[in-house]
Amino acid sequence: MILQALTKHYEDLAEKGLISRPGWSEGKASFALRINDEGELKDVIVLSDAEERKGKTVLIPKKVTIPAPVKRSSGVSPNFLCDNANYILGMSNNPERAGRTKQCFEACSNLHKKILDGVDNPAARALINYFEKWNPDNCNEIPAVREHIEDILKDTNIVFWYGDDFVHEIEDIKEAWNKYYMSDEENSKEMVCLVTGERRAVEAIHPAIKGVRGAQMAGAALVSFNAPAFESYGKEQNYNAPTSTYAAFAYTTALNYLISDRDNVNYIGDTAVLFWAEGADPGFRSFANMSLFGAKENYSTKDIMNKVKRLAEGKKVEFEETMLDPDMKFYVLGLAPNAARLSVRFFWCNTFGSFIKNIESHYRRLEIIKPEFDTFENIPIWRLLEETVSSKSKNKMASPNMAGQLLQAILSNDRYPVTLLNNVNIRIRADKKINRCRAAIIKAYYMKNTNKDIPEEVLQVSLNTESNNIPYNLGRLFSVLENIQEKANPGINATIRDKYFNSASATPGVVFPVLLNLSQKHLSKIGGGLEVALSKEVQNIVDKLSEEFPKRLNLAQQGSFQLGYYHQTQARYQSKSKED
Repeated sequence: MILQALTKHYEDLAEKGLISRPGWSEGKASFALRINDEGELKDVIVLSDAEERKGKTVLIPKKVTIPAPVKRSSGVSPNFLCDNANYILGMSNNPERAGRTKQCFEACSNLHKKILDGVDNPAARALINYFEKWNPDNCNEIPAVREHIEDILKDTNIVFWYGDDFVHEIEDIKEAWNKYYMSDEENSKEMVCLVTGERRAVEAIHPAIKGVRGAQMAGAALVSFNAPAFESYGKEQNYNAPTSTYAAFAYTTALNYLISDRDNVNYIGDTAVLFWAEGADPGFRSFANMSLFGAKENYSTKDIMNKVKRLAEGKKVEFEETMLDPDMKFYVLGLAPNAARLSVRFFWCNTFGSFIKNIESHYRRLEIIKPEFDTFENIPIWRLLEETVSSKSKNKMASPNMAGQLLQAILSNDRYPVTLLNNVNIRIRADKKINRCRAAIIKAYYMKNTNKDIPEEVLQVSLNTESNNIPYNLGRLFSVLENIQEKANPGINATIRDKYFNSASATPGVVFPVLLNLSQKHLSKIGGGLEVALSKEVQNIVDKLSEEFPKRLNLAQQGSFQLGYYHQTQARYQSKSKED
């Protein structure tokens, strides 16, 4: 299903002229070697552009359409017209690998001579002359090579330049490569392709997927068999899951295209999240990213959420010159690095309207009163995950499995993973703090994963003074008692929250008699009308409680306590802000 969807996406992209045809792929090159008719290297052209990223200047290689590269695992495998210094120049920054580097250059030379033999074009003859005459030992005699030698040897890609063009863009050269590529396909084993259902030449090793954060720089495989334990019926490599050369090229090209779009690739933990719609209209992908991960430049959260609401109602919406159709088929794929392979964390297929409706439902469950300093209208998923990791931890990444489960729950409108709630509760016990994100997670979790011990009257956006739920009112009471302490001791560094919050929410029968006794001393210290007002506030909440405090609260009841504390605290802050 995944490979079929990606192959269809390739065909949609190709129809729009947005992607390379079979035998070609989008690559990156940092340098071009300018050669003359005799094959002499006359100059080195720098193709990289300098960009500012995170306060640093980095060199970004030029994107070029090049002959499809081979999938390298081990051994010597040259590419045509675009490769690193080992193959193109026969040079390496590791003297101990001189023998292998020589083999790489010779293999690259033989490949180019084989493909270009008989091509009646001066660029082809110049390239053959280059491989016949070039001597890596003489590189220091060429000023342009000496000037860029350190960057050239950094495993960057190198292409060729002849006359006024890149060699890989000259028509005769392109035809020679296409002929070679097709002949190679004709010599391959024929089987029934699992993707297209046609009997065609099968690819033994699929092209690499590049650009996934954490995966190998040279690229990783989505489909591969490299050990007898994974093989069956005497078949080797990818003959165990026969995929035609065309389908293998199509799905990998589509994947590389999606990953290369940095503006529309987001990471949840270690997982790259990719979106695409049938028909390959980029507006769907862009809107999906903004609705789930937050609005970007030129759009406000309010604009995006207004469009989200209309799409969830089944109405079409215009966005970036695209008419977004809620009935359009839409795909979500999560890929995570795993050694030399990519793991599929999740794959989701539905209509675009269903996707948006599920996101809107998720945001509605998260809705809770927020502090004035919080600028987020909606809480993005990365902030939810951030609350599951200690602020003191060196590794700020949330659990990859939990992150994937959370995103899958949002997209499919399913139950939230219990690990999300558990990790947030761990952070609350450690920090003794209930902020907006943590309260929103507790509220959303129990709204979706219903529990009789945390009723709907507790799961409100703001303070519910009419609620008679005992754990909820205990949380409210704790907030009021903390406020009394702060009024009695202005500027106090540590409050009852720092010492008693965890025990108050778990064993209120033990803690609250102590806290109420302590509050009487604080109230007498305050005195005046404020003492009367705070005493009345305490009594109003105590009247909603039973004669005896509960001995202990379970996890769901502790959630009610935490929400009561958060709601009461935010109501106090808002009231104070209005007075100011």
